[in-house]
Amino acid sequence: MPVRSGTQVLMEGWWVPWRQTSIQARPSRPGKRLVSRFFPELSRKLGQKKQRPLEAEQHQSPPGGPQTPPRKEPRLDLPTTLGPQRSIYFSNCPSRLGLEFFDQPAVSLARAFLGQVLVRQLDDGTELRGRIVETEAYLGPEDEAAHSRGGRQTPRNRSMFMKPGTLYVYLIYGMYFCMNVSSRGDGACVLLRALEPLEGLETMRQLRSTYRRASTGRALKDRELCSGPSKLCQALAIDKSFDQRDLTKDKAMWLEHGPPQPREPAVVAAARVGIGNAGEWAQKPLRFYIQGSPWVSVVDRAAERDAQV
Repeated sequence: MPVRSGTQVLMEGWWVPWRQTSIQARPSRPGKRLVSRFFPELSRKLGQKKQRPLEAEQHQSPPGGPQTPPRKEPRLDLPTTLGPQRSIYFSNCPSRLGLEFFDQPAVSLARAFLGQVLVRQLDDGTELRGRIVETEAYLGPEDEAAHSRGGRQTPRNRSMFMKPGTLYVYLIYGMYFCMNVSSRGDGACVLLRALEPLEGLETMRQLRSTYRRASTGRALKDRELCSGPSKLCQALAIDKSFDQRDLTKDKAMWLEHGPPQPREPAVVAAARVGIGNAGEWAQKPLRFYIQGSPWVSVVDRAAERDAQV
């Protein structure tokens, strides 16, 4: 029972003004109970003020509105690029693909490459990533377009006869490199023709500009960075030193699982590019690419129409 004395009242061991409309002294626990019991309107207002900073910390949007992402700690990143800094490929610590992936015939390996992510780590630790969207299969000694046709082995093509997953890098026109990966079967391999750049686009752009024969002053568009086997090698700083490296163990380059897709992408099988002197093999549909991808080097409309029939 409160005890009143003059203009003050003793409540739960505290003297407060009898007709007080604001709290001047804030006792700890007893004062909070006192305010709640005897000044309900003031208690409600204080509760509202306390709730506002809580809502601000939670970054909530009005009911039904979009969610605002929580603030992140500042960090040092690579220079901002025109493409994504980090894609969904890297949200769950992707695993490196091993020998069991590469140990399959060239045609099935060429198809299996589509959608996987090629990673190149530069000397300074920068990682460049691209999703494979186009490949070509070379079947070995029987294939008139393969460097191993007739079963011939040379110091240049030795990688084609090494274990699956071995890189075969060679020079064309005396200035450009192409990169292949050996598959199951002597002399068989897969040429990587095009990537969809995912990470490190500005670094890729700088590397491509360094190797371009003539500088036009025009910045390369994203879709021009890796849309061809030699462009791919320039953008990832791949040269002859990568020949005979093991893609399952190398520290500077590896292959990662691509992300799950909502539906299986349509794959086009078309004739390979630039092998017009290979007789009937020039027309065999041993080039594979993801239909509709803007990153593909060469689109074959006839092959796409045939695939829809």
